[in-house]
Amino acid sequence: MLNRTTGTVRRMLVVGAVLATASLGLAGCSGTTGGGDGDDTVGVALIVKTNSNPFFVAMQEGAKTAAEDSGVSLTLAAGKEDGDEDTQIKAIEDAIARGDAGILITPNGPGVNDALNKAREAGLYVIALDTPPDPADTVDITFATDNFLAGELIGEWTAAQLDGEKATIALLDLFDDKVVSVDYNRDQGFLTGLGVDVGDPAVNGDEDATGSYSGGDYEIVGNEATNGAEDGGLAAMETLLSKNPDINVVYTINEPAAYGAYQALQAAGKADGVLIVSVDGGCAGVGQVKDGIIGATSQQYPVKMAQLGVEAIAKLAKGGAKPSTTDGLDFFNTGVALVTDTPADGVESIDTAAASDICWG
Repeated sequence: MLNRTTGTVRRMLVVGAVLATASLGLAGCSGTTGGGDGDDTVGVALIVKTNSNPFFVAMQEGAKTAAEDSGVSLTLAAGKEDGDEDTQIKAIEDAIARGDAGILITPNGPGVNDALNKAREAGLYVIALDTPPDPADTVDITFATDNFLAGELIGEWTAAQLDGEKATIALLDLFDDKVVSVDYNRDQGFLTGLGVDVGDPAVNGDEDATGSYSGGDYEIVGNEATNGAEDGGLAAMETLLSKNPDINVVYTINEPAAYGAYQALQAAGKADGVLIVSVDGGCAGVGQVKDGIIGATSQQYPVKMAQLGVEAIAKLAKGGAKPSTTDGLDFFNTGVALVTDTPADGVESIDTAAASDICWG
């Protein structure tokens, strides 16, 4: 579990990370260069979860821009789908064979850990983006959204919107066959923000199915995996509606899953009056907030993650300083902001106009 700050201090970190790029330097370190031809080219591999999610496409574009600006030879790779560890392992092995200076990776699961350890043993500097591995020290550092806080913000917003009404909740998570921190941190953050007592904060679905949240009573209909995809969100929502057609709160791991859930609700004639909340804040997702499909989303910044990652490895390879974690956290916080056009008292947010200007920046 991440070492967390609380209250005002943590929210100051959020604002600071969104509005400005924090300093990355502390202790000096001389890195390796790579390119496979014995020259001084700095080789960096960006290995994302999948090319089918626009979040990771944006991350790739950010890395390309940073690579051009930093004189880095960038190699792109991706899993065939969210959760595909084997393709990522092959890409890690290829980066080692090329003699790259470093790897940026959004790990698809713990199955990649051994390969990442081998990369570090070979002298590559490894940065996780968006998804910290488990254990976190499998990589040298993680550049990521505070995913627990991202979930907490949409939970607080949901509690305020319910205004004491019973919450009948559908939880649309990422996986049901593996445990990754981005999955449980967002889910458990949402429930915590809503005011639901969670059990083990690193386990989805072990909280009481009924009880009280900060404004009234709740019932959790169930947790369903979506694999972070639109079709997964649709199928998960259909399953949960079959269990309880009175669902009025839908938490989703990301915006593709949220849109799939919306389609299922619309087909069932249940879309009106249901609060859908999510995490991502991509341009399409912000548009869905503006259109009233999603009530609120927590915006993260994958382009920034990738750009900072490329720049950090380029500096290291040329004798620069190691990046450092954000104070009070065990990762470098790239920022998060709640996006909604229906603000709630006591929950800091930005509107869709502001979010559109910086979506995934």
